[in-house]
Amino acid sequence: MTGMPIPYRFEPSHTLQQIQDTYSEIEDGSETGAQVTVAGRLMLKRDQGKIVFGTLQDSSGRVQLFAPEKTTPNFNEFTDLHLGDWLGVTGEVIKTRRGELSVKISEWVRLAEARRPFPDKWHGISDTDMRYRQRYVDLWVTEETRQTFLVRSQVISLIRRWLEKTGFVEVETPVFHPIPGGALARPFTTHHNALDIDLYLRIAPELYLKRLVVGGFEKVYEIARVFRNEGLSTRHNPEFTMLELYQAYADYTDIMEMVENLMEHLASEVLGTTVLTYGERSLDLKAPWRRATMLELLEEHADIKVTLDTPRSDLVDLCNKHSVPVKDHYGPGKLILELYEKTVEHELWDPIFVVDYPKEVSPLSRDHRENPGWVERFEAIVAGRELCNAFTELIDPDEQRLRFLGQEEEKAAGDDEAMVVDEDYLRSLEYGLPPTAGIGIGIDRLVMLLTGDTAIRDVILFPTLRPEQGLSE
Repeated sequence: MTGMPIPYRFEPSHTLQQIQDTYSEIEDGSETGAQVTVAGRLMLKRDQGKIVFGTLQDSSGRVQLFAPEKTTPNFNEFTDLHLGDWLGVTGEVIKTRRGELSVKISEWVRLAEARRPFPDKWHGISDTDMRYRQRYVDLWVTEETRQTFLVRSQVISLIRRWLEKTGFVEVETPVFHPIPGGALARPFTTHHNALDIDLYLRIAPELYLKRLVVGGFEKVYEIARVFRNEGLSTRHNPEFTMLELYQAYADYTDIMEMVENLMEHLASEVLGTTVLTYGERSLDLKAPWRRATMLELLEEHADIKVTLDTPRSDLVDLCNKHSVPVKDHYGPGKLILELYEKTVEHELWDPIFVVDYPKEVSPLSRDHRENPGWVERFEAIVAGRELCNAFTELIDPDEQRLRFLGQEEEKAAGDDEAMVVDEDYLRSLEYGLPPTAGIGIGIDRLVMLLTGDTAIRDVILFPTLRPEQGLSE
């Protein structure tokens, strides 16, 4: 197409949804005399000889383009447009005799050319992996994808407003950590040339946020991108988004109440109800949620009755019976957790707080005030998946050092997800961390729940994928 230079800017007077909202009720076959300027992609085109009909789409909606040969400038060039071309159009708002709200073109300009074929349909294509690789196309041709990411944006905005109203302060903490910590996970490693030091992409912002509580931020949160060098699955992507928050003077029971109230609020605002369907099954996010201990649920769902005093050999036999892998350094607490995760967690459909975890697997949690060997920790499970992890925070620097040293022993025994001693964090605890509780909520899994998506790649705009072959073709 020649003779039509692409402008440096273009200023629409209306969004397409504004045109629909303002003029949708006019009579069939009528003209409004109203001139509008709009922009978007050409998604459909029907050439009927002396008239061309098109469908223009912007981020808000769609409207029909009506292009008669007699009044449309450069009509022949208009007929040669590609699906996916960006257009700027000026014209009169009309409604055709068939009742289609339209813009009758008096001026138009191409704003960008789609040099690759732009499909008008995407559903049913066999290579669904292409949807994730070419999200810039998927967003235009799959309405469900667009809606998912609008919901994601809405959820994050609602969370921020809810936390601000309850007195939380949003902060930003480092992405590069000198020591990996805050969660049990394998980190990504990088190198800073000027300082000649190895650094780690954060696996959690936890230890920095608790430093801020020491510094006087009594209610603090971060919506953080975190990175874990782990496998890919329907629930795991190497980089994902977490909400982490910490509240001074609180314990894990306060955080449970906060979580169930926040989830009820989000569902009500996003869906208009707390009842939703996920995987063709119904569940209700309305507060309050059930609380049950890990040992109670093991007995209830798997008919396994154990305690931390159960002989290790018996626990190993149970693990073997249920095809749970066992390593030599696993103690009773780790074996019980592995049994629970294999036999119970996926069975927990309705929202539930699984409370009280073995101390052995919870290096940052405070000892349970009543049950030796256990800590005050919970995970919220919804639709068989962990939604969040929280605990009453360990505030004793001496006990925290012992826990870190225990983690180093685990690492020496072959656990590459174990923590190391963080001397600066211990120093901060020596200045005094008041009674505190905190939580990490997986934003991606939360959005999956609210949108009904079953794969984490569906709620991350650009998920991690294997390198694409033949990209230059």
